[in-house]
Amino acid sequence: MTDVEHNRPGRMAVQGAGGAVRVPLGAVRAVLWLLATALAVRQLVAVELQPPAERLPGLVSWLGPDGVLPLRDSLYATGRFTGTPFAGLVLRPLAGAAEHAFGLAWTFGTLLLVVLLGVVAARTLPQPAQRRTTLLAPVAICLLMLSLPVRHSLHLGQTSVLPVLLVLLGCCTVRGARTAGVLIGLAAALAPAVLLFTPLLWCIGRRRTVLSCAGTFATGTALAWAALPGDSWTYWAHHITGVGLGAAPDSLGNQSLHGALLRCGLTGTPELALYFGLGAAVAAVGLPRAVRYARDGQLLLAVAVTGCVAVVVSPTTWQHQLLWVLLAVTGRAGRRAADRLVWPTVVVLVMTLPPAALLPNQSVMYPLRDNAVLLTALAAACAVPFLSTASPYFRAPVPTAYVTPAAGRRRRVPLLPFWRRVLTRPNLVLELLLIRVFYAAYGYVRIAAEGDRSTAERHGGQVHHVEQALGIDVEHWANHTMVHLSWLRDLFDYYYESLHFIVPIAVLGVLYVRRPADFRWARSTLGFTTALALLGFWLYPLAPPRLVPDLGFVDTVHGVQDFSKPYYGLLTSLTNQYAAMPSLHFGWALWCGIVIVLLAPRRWMKVLGVLHPVITVCAIVATGNHWVLDAVGGAFVVAAGFGLAYLLAGPRSVEGTRPDTVSASTPEIAAAASSGVQSP
Repeated sequence: MTDVEHNRPGRMAVQGAGGAVRVPLGAVRAVLWLLATALAVRQLVAVELQPPAERLPGLVSWLGPDGVLPLRDSLYATGRFTGTPFAGLVLRPLAGAAEHAFGLAWTFGTLLLVVLLGVVAARTLPQPAQRRTTLLAPVAICLLMLSLPVRHSLHLGQTSVLPVLLVLLGCCTVRGARTAGVLIGLAAALAPAVLLFTPLLWCIGRRRTVLSCAGTFATGTALAWAALPGDSWTYWAHHITGVGLGAAPDSLGNQSLHGALLRCGLTGTPELALYFGLGAAVAAVGLPRAVRYARDGQLLLAVAVTGCVAVVVSPTTWQHQLLWVLLAVTGRAGRRAADRLVWPTVVVLVMTLPPAALLPNQSVMYPLRDNAVLLTALAAACAVPFLSTASPYFRAPVPTAYVTPAAGRRRRVPLLPFWRRVLTRPNLVLELLLIRVFYAAYGYVRIAAEGDRSTAERHGGQVHHVEQALGIDVEHWANHTMVHLSWLRDLFDYYYESLHFIVPIAVLGVLYVRRPADFRWARSTLGFTTALALLGFWLYPLAPPRLVPDLGFVDTVHGVQDFSKPYYGLLTSLTNQYAAMPSLHFGWALWCGIVIVLLAPRRWMKVLGVLHPVITVCAIVATGNHWVLDAVGGAFVVAAGFGLAYLLAGPRSVEGTRPDTVSASTPEIAAAASSGVQSP
């Protein structure tokens, strides 16, 4: 973690183990804007690279065969256009251009709206703003570009960014009540759920804005009825404000309360009664919270909370309509600096990553995984205790306790100045989220790094020849010896399949509870080890002994492989079978052994720590899943992982250190330090 201070105009100081490092603010701003530009270009290229039939389907669905919308056809003839009749009325004049030119202009226009939305959101944060507020606009744009709603809007060709921008302008930027009302009314004509903002505006005294909003919405809707009576009837009556348009309401894309209840199997009158009852309860809790935050000077948070209420209570809230949840990242929750990051991290991860990356693919997790965005919106609307600006912790949370920086044992080994050893126990929710996301990324890269079969088998032959030259090719003997000893076979099969994950998780759990200062060090070394192993998988795909033809290995864990099939069956479609060098089975086991030997207080525990990697290397070799040299590679990446941790943060030992005087200046930190530090 880092401490950021501002000592002089135009400079940002990063306080770390080596003292304050001044970084030019202009350089940081330039890098962030360059990153935002790169993300925008990437999104534009991603849209253009889509096949014509899959590019902007939300627009193409109501364009004619020549790129022109026939006036006699209904907007909802294909069922793919889900906007309001007013949105169709506004878009009709734009449909006269050729399809590709129209789509390109639409994508550029959407990107421009996203940039404007990020700038407006950054400028709406509670004042007075610090100098680093100038950095928030590109950060906000980057988050928007990475978010699932923006990516879906760009891919589908939707107007969902525009209502959010109009509401922000009307609520937070425009001064005139009439103009603000017109903007919000236009937003409501495009997305009727925006009408939920009228109670917020009324309660904070902006009643002229409410009247102007209502008039604009009524006028726009009436014009749509006059110009498109059939489509208006389809939208407002036949399909009950769009519920019957687009995908099925119970699909995963509908992240509203109505969609969640349908996915739970409720239908008919009981579902509608429960939906209306719960929706009214959410509105009754969420809207007063929004009013309270608006009166507290946090207008952007009030807008976000109201938008989250709209997400929950709307009959349908598709993926491209969920930007309100991302705006809730501005809320501050938690008195400790370590806890302050939890809510923003949850929001950013939920809004940028697919649900499968956040929760395990297990049936018990499906209700949480399938409704992750809905649950986040519900938490923002009703549960998360955002701090008031009057709270002493709003701008100055309880700082994190750090140990006194330890000097490197060798003068030639530099320590990065921004890496500081944290003394107190990290936030458990944040740690679990980051570990889960890291593991999901590891699994994705591990599968993506898979080489072709011929290359992996050729590498397998190379490793086998090297081991023969060294006289360590014991895999075949160990494999066939184990096959004839059923008790040993069962033991090694179980050890290979089960303890690979259980033991590292158990070690991290014990360190988190008993030795929080060492937990971060151990977690970092494990992360470095895994990242280096992924590089090995990518550069050197290797077939394990059981997948090299003609060597006669018995696959005791996975069963008999049919080498006539390109992928040997279903298993290879689920995981990278050629991620053998280095062996993370042995690498993680060796990491566990080293950590246990260094930190365990009892001798018998240290003995178990030594036995675990020994039994693991026997298991991976005897089952035919790894070569002996794979274990050597695993030991190498473990050593490199510990070396990187030393390079970045210095020695692990914190004996004789004390909490940093700056960080331990409050009673809360003193208590945390006394409970968190333990002698090695």
